[in-house]
Amino acid sequence: MEQNTLKRRGVGLTGVDKAKSFGGYTLFCPLTSDTAHLVDIDGNEVHSWKLPGRIGRHARILPNGNLAVNTLRKTELTTKDGGPFPFPFFNKYGGGVMSELDPDGRVVRQFTDDLGHHDQYHYGDGRFIYTGLEALSPEDSAKVIGGVPGSEIDGITYADTINEVDEKGNLVWQWKVSGNLPRDEYPLQPHYTREHYPLINSVIPMRDGKHILASLRSVSAVIIIERSTGNIVWKLGPEVLAQQHNATELDNGNILIFDNGAFRNGESITYTRAIEVDRQTKKIVWEYRDRSQMHNFFTPFMGSAQRLANGNTLLCESAFGRLFEVTKDGYVCWEFINPHFAPYPDRATAKIFPGESNALFRAYRYSLEEIPWLKKKLAGTYGEGQASGVLGSICKQQ
Repeated sequence: MEQNTLKRRGVGLTGVDKAKSFGGYTLFCPLTSDTAHLVDIDGNEVHSWKLPGRIGRHARILPNGNLAVNTLRKTELTTKDGGPFPFPFFNKYGGGVMSELDPDGRVVRQFTDDLGHHDQYHYGDGRFIYTGLEALSPEDSAKVIGGVPGSEIDGITYADTINEVDEKGNLVWQWKVSGNLPRDEYPLQPHYTREHYPLINSVIPMRDGKHILASLRSVSAVIIIERSTGNIVWKLGPEVLAQQHNATELDNGNILIFDNGAFRNGESITYTRAIEVDRQTKKIVWEYRDRSQMHNFFTPFMGSAQRLANGNTLLCESAFGRLFEVTKDGYVCWEFINPHFAPYPDRATAKIFPGESNALFRAYRYSLEEIPWLKKKLAGTYGEGQASGVLGSICKQQ
């Protein structure tokens, strides 16, 4: 009898209501592998990419049809006790190698920052914005409020940075937690280790070009940063959120958030939800929880929510490799369980997460019109008249 609980429950496509679903193609990357997968609405794989290394977090298809992806950096650096640099958990959610690949998997451009992690947003013209780290001094590390006392590695807390680089890899804009985030207003949740503060797990430019939207997991906050000043001009905190991920701006100006629900204030039952928040009033104007039992939808870490063009929302219940689409009224019209299971290949991550995993960080849905080369591939005409070879540059952030 199958002993992996998730496999035993069934994998692949579990159901679809094509009359309700947006349709299209879903992109996902198993966190234990070096492959990105694209499946159709029936769960059939229509394309895959061999990545430059094991996935760091996720991939996204750009408007030009190329794949933006971050993969795990290779480093010989260790902590004083010989552990993974800068701390053991970094091998789980780091990245560091940020690449753009063509549909055939050839590297168009690549940029490396050994302290890059979690998220990067590629503009599509070679520029991108991503999350990084800087080491605080022991004195500044001690000023971080909250968390598990004494849990810093080598006595150092690493604080987040948000970095924007141009198409040549030059740093053109940077925002640092160390100089812009008030410690007393953003204390670490008491169960978090103090090695990483405040753990920015999503970052995206807003449509006005003047602001950045960021999710700060270990302090349960989503903030808006004014680019010109670095000031925080909007905040939603633990009175609403609990260890959230993937904050995005919708066309109507509202903010869509994947609210994980671990250690939710004032509630003993753990459950995940997706919420749409009015930016002006900070009121929740739309919410999805599991209809049957709200704890049936729960991932304590990772996760994503994508609003689709027809008003549906694609959700990624990351820890269990579950992707599903819901309508505005909460009807589940598509569900797919990642069938790719494997143990984490590095010992540090396997020690924290033993056994086989089908976990995903984030997923994206695309219409066929958004992937012109796929339309040609499905029609049997892909590759006609295309040039071969690798284009681009390799840049290194020191």
